[in-house]
Amino acid sequence: MNTAGHSEATARRGLELTPFRGLRYDPERVGSLASVTSPPYDVVVRPDGVHHLQSADPHNIVRLILPQAGTSSARTEQAADTLRRWLDEGILTVEPEPCLYVYEQRDGNGMLQRGVIGALRVSEPEEGLVLPHEDVMPPVVADRAALMRATRANLEPLLLTYRGNGTAAEVVERTASLPPLLATTTEDGYQHTLWSVTDPVDMALVQSELARHQALIADGHHRWATYLRLRAEHPSPSPWDHGLVLLVDTVRYPLRVRAIHRLLHGLPVADALAAVDGLFRVRRLDTAQPEALAALADASCEGNAFLLAGDGGYHLLSHPDPALLARTIPADRPAAWRSLDATVLHSTLLEHVWHIPEDSPAHIAYIHDTAATVEKAERDGGTAVLMHPVREEVVRQLARQGVTMPRKSTSFGPKPASGLVLRALEI
Repeated sequence: MNTAGHSEATARRGLELTPFRGLRYDPERVGSLASVTSPPYDVVVRPDGVHHLQSADPHNIVRLILPQAGTSSARTEQAADTLRRWLDEGILTVEPEPCLYVYEQRDGNGMLQRGVIGALRVSEPEEGLVLPHEDVMPPVVADRAALMRATRANLEPLLLTYRGNGTAAEVVERTASLPPLLATTTEDGYQHTLWSVTDPVDMALVQSELARHQALIADGHHRWATYLRLRAEHPSPSPWDHGLVLLVDTVRYPLRVRAIHRLLHGLPVADALAAVDGLFRVRRLDTAQPEALAALADASCEGNAFLLAGDGGYHLLSHPDPALLARTIPADRPAAWRSLDATVLHSTLLEHVWHIPEDSPAHIAYIHDTAATVEKAERDGGTAVLMHPVREEVVRQLARQGVTMPRKSTSFGPKPASGLVLRALEI
């Protein structure tokens, strides 16, 4: 095979976004559109967030994306039964014709994000079209795959970014000047607006530009890995050849990049600090959370740094012992990867200093919200490890090299709300 020619052909093929007949809530059958939406499944802090969302409306999407039952099989069966019932009862309705969607998010501080929702062809990693930047946890992929098999649906869009600023953005902005399909404001203050794109010319313009680009997975690594698994299970062509995504042009609409924090169950702050004595510089900060995070940001400019919390105060860890890093961090990876805070946290602190398995929910939780991480640590007697975010350029640089970052290294946002549009595979 002519490898160079094959690579060029693959690159020319690019991203393939397809219109689909979306499933959407009938506004007349639910309390409000805001009350049936949810953050993505992995952002909902269980069980508090699940219970809150379930009580918001009996038809909240969390009943599909995080069904509550005693066993894995019972959970997936429950989600499938719920989806079928909502379709039969007209709670969810099917779009009359295939379309793409323009999706807009705004907050009260001037943030504006717009992108296109569609069914993206699931491409293999060697094609280099959809770039992951984080590893995934196999149990989570297995859980999402079981849920998608049972419901035969893509319940939430992944968040992908690309660097375009061309004709697709013009279609997005022109569409956003028209009357929307729906508009709602969720309790976090974000305004969500959705439009359909049905004009063949506009759809072709979007598809033509995307065909010249590759995308970075900003949020949804486990769901993309699930798409790949399910596509491999079903002979092509099949509906599993595509998966639901939101594509955002970050030239026009830059995303925010935030850290994902760690909550270490069963490790009191005093024990965590004792273990790093002599290995890191440790400084107690008798300040409020904003000032402590500012100190973390300053320290991160000079090297690896973390904030520990959970005992009523904040402890800044910085200046790790170079000999410790040399001993614990794999030397066969790019320098940009070896210097990541997440790499030092997982390879050095979790594995060698604190001896905590990174994929055990009994030992560690990954939480996006800073205040919630600290509150849970203080309540449960554990340790909150607060991280400073990685810049998007670093993430993209590593992804293009085929280098994945440690799990849950970044949080791109704002993330699309779940529940505004779903994709059923058999419609």
